[in-house]
Amino acid sequence: MAKEVKVNNPFIVGKYLSDKYFCDRQEETEFLRKQIVNGRDVALISPRRLGKSGLIQHFFAQNDIKEKYHVFFVDIYATTSLAEFVYTLGKEIYEQLKPQSTIWKEKFFQIITSFRVGFKLDAMSGAPSFDLGLGDIQIPQTTLDEIFAYIDESDKPCIIAIDEFQQIGEYPEKNVEALLRTKIQKCHRAQFIFSGSKRHVMSNMFNSPSKPFYQSAISMGLEPLPIDIYADFANRLFDERGKHIKREAIEQVWRLYDGYTWFVQMIMNELFALTNVDETCLADRIDEARWNVIMAQEQSYKDLLSKLSPRQKMVLQAIAKEGVAQNITSGKFIKKYNLNSASSIQSAVKLLLKSDLLTQTEKGYRVYDFFLSEWLATVY
Repeated sequence: MAKEVKVNNPFIVGKYLSDKYFCDRQEETEFLRKQIVNGRDVALISPRRLGKSGLIQHFFAQNDIKEKYHVFFVDIYATTSLAEFVYTLGKEIYEQLKPQSTIWKEKFFQIITSFRVGFKLDAMSGAPSFDLGLGDIQIPQTTLDEIFAYIDESDKPCIIAIDEFQQIGEYPEKNVEALLRTKIQKCHRAQFIFSGSKRHVMSNMFNSPSKPFYQSAISMGLEPLPIDIYADFANRLFDERGKHIKREAIEQVWRLYDGYTWFVQMIMNELFALTNVDETCLADRIDEARWNVIMAQEQSYKDLLSKLSPRQKMVLQAIAKEGVAQNITSGKFIKKYNLNSASSIQSAVKLLLKSDLLTQTEKGYRVYDFFLSEWLATVY
């Protein structure tokens, strides 16, 4: 049995620890279980910071899933080529297997022969290690073939979650989607969860008849946690540590960030830190918590802006001040924020969307990062 991790602050941000610190998602977990157990791949599509990665890790942590499957979580958000994808996939598989004493682990470098250059023995323990550089992958397609051949040799079925899957559409190599679809289709020992945050790109990938992944996976969306369920969860975490919080304070935080899990958790984490034992946190402390969280990230925001053109900065700040901006090419909007022409705004918005600094919703454009938006609107 895994040793329970002790944490000072129960509002965990950016990682999954255990069921104790994870809020609900029971229906979504059961939906994933039903699809995977019945041999169906899943396309999990929703905006970033809403909890896709946490849901997948929670699903992987279920006792029956851990016992019956090898599970792998591969984040390809930072990859820019097929070689990087192959490297990231291979490294994740090996790192997950490393602690296990199985024959399947021993076969890793036997079957994936192109990784042998990275096979080294630790001088002290004699244990094998993965010491491969990205440049060591000479022919990505060959290595990919070997990885899928290896998966098909596994001692039990595998579940492979590929996070930010839409990234493969940005690779310079041609026909990457078709290549991966062919490999996955022939892989009999694994089910896949394709997770993505760019909804229109992911939807096109899996729902367009002209695309290789058309109807190859069950599509699944993710909505914000219901406010009542999250409020109960947050109250419990405070009470268990001898601290307390007014329910209206929790609900106010939830509404401020539209229920986006990561942002809500960040503020709740700070509110917990600001509250003493036997003290009750009131809503009047939220502004202090927001300010603390935003200013802790100020330098990274300055660094981010330094990489943008003056035009992009002006458009980003204008949209931040609006909160949610509509009719951004109208004369009224241009005059209000002293912007240039409509065409220059469209050009800037296109680049800001591509870099995930902006997002487009049914209501209009907004800055993707709520904290960055608040900083731009009030400080910058």
